[in-house]
Amino acid sequence: MAGQMAFDLPLRAARGRADFFISPANAQALAAIDTPEAWPQGRLLLRGPEGAGKSHLAGLWAEAQGAPTVSAEALQWADVPGLVAARAVLVEDGDAIGGQPEAESALFHLHNLAAAEGALLLLTATRAPRDWGLTLPDLASRMAALPLAQIEAPDDALLAAVLVKLFADRQVLVSPALITWLVAHIDRSLAEVRQVVERLDAAALALGVPINRRLAQRVLDSGT
Repeated sequence: MAGQMAFDLPLRAARGRADFFISPANAQALAAIDTPEAWPQGRLLLRGPEGAGKSHLAGLWAEAQGAPTVSAEALQWADVPGLVAARAVLVEDGDAIGGQPEAESALFHLHNLAAAEGALLLLTATRAPRDWGLTLPDLASRMAALPLAQIEAPDDALLAAVLVKLFADRQVLVSPALITWLVAHIDRSLAEVRQVVERLDAAALALGVPINRRLAQRVLDSGT
């Protein structure tokens, strides 16, 4: 990436949470999450790659709605009517239940009961429903029909903004040039960003040196 990245980014904190930033990678998904009244039949699938921030975004929705959160796999032990009684439910990792008959049956029951009771239902997943390996045909057809909000892999603006925020949280001042260099050399994942900041801060404290490109290269090359 050539040139120096500017930091007057058109980003804002979502729902008062200063560590969630808006960028072209997640703006469309946030707009959908912010308007549940527009969801067809009150349901939505939030999909995105690992480390793109979908659990964070879904968690903001659950907090705003007062919605209980349950993993799809744990649904087989959950009180489904009790979940629906909250009027909004978040089911995480929907793509993890393929081939688990009890969990699939529970999700089918939850989906139908939420529709009957007019409760909101938000699911998260990394893959499209056709790739979940569902064995219950009626559930597969319902999941395939879910309206979709897609989070893309973090773009440069989002990675840079989160890097700046995480360093600032640690009261560490780094140069814009280093942020630009890091964006070009780390995996495109918000989880990776957090790990890199932690590793750089720890290395700088241990060695008694500032965080600069030389240290960053050393830390990234070491893989520790």
